[in-house]
Amino acid sequence: MNITYIIGVLLCIVFIVLGMANGLPPYDFTQLENFFDAPSVMIVIGCTISIVVACFPASMLAAIPRHFAVMFNVKKNDPGYYIDQLVELAQAARKDGLLALEGLAAEQQDPFFKQAIMLIVDANDPDRVRSILENDIDCMSARHEAAAALYDKGSAVAPAFGMIGTLVGLINMLKNMDMESGGAGNIGKDMGVALITTLYGCILAHMIFGPIANNLRARDEEEVLCKMIIVEGITCIQAGENPKLLREKLNTFIAQRKRDAEGGKKGKGGGGEE
Repeated sequence: MNITYIIGVLLCIVFIVLGMANGLPPYDFTQLENFFDAPSVMIVIGCTISIVVACFPASMLAAIPRHFAVMFNVKKNDPGYYIDQLVELAQAARKDGLLALEGLAAEQQDPFFKQAIMLIVDANDPDRVRSILENDIDCMSARHEAAAALYDKGSAVAPAFGMIGTLVGLINMLKNMDMESGGAGNIGKDMGVALITTLYGCILAHMIFGPIANNLRARDEEEVLCKMIIVEGITCIQAGENPKLLREKLNTFIAQRKRDAEGGKKGKGGGGEE
């Protein structure tokens, strides 16, 4: 569970609500109704969602639930797990040869890892193996970037529609400033629309869309790291690398402090800095 995202969003909501309710005790929560305005909701939220829908294909929009599943699953990509698995594969290959890895490949749940193992079992050229796997990583990262771009678009257009709502409110205010027709009574309402739309646009951009895009990119970086470890490990196994040296080599992909922590769990101890 991505607990930092949940904590950050909840704290932001709490601070906004308290700020709207007078900021300091005693809080006046009756003021919250001043910050709901139906025209502003229609202009900012409705139009922002409409433009996002217009800018992306249905297949990407249908994948939005998967985006949230990926964003909240922070334990999926564990470099230490893949390093351990690769060392075990290296030991099996050193003992029984590369063909012995075919049975181990069938046990892997990660399609990329399984593909990588089968490429060396089939005795492909090492350069070709690395090229295929790295191309797979590049294409995957491009797909992930396209998913994050969906939320970037929402983050970009929400403040724009907030400004449009502001202009709508100001236009109505100016049009209703005819004192003889009694329109001056609508000035406060129209000015409220003008300001609340800007508020909604900022909240959508910086509290909703922005954090989602950043979290998706963070998950992409974690997955790319794990896949790069697989690529390096698989090519080393194909070259007959010593399992102990392989572990030392793959450990260079992760931070020193994390290496020391993992070593402590296994009884090695040690310490260090990033």
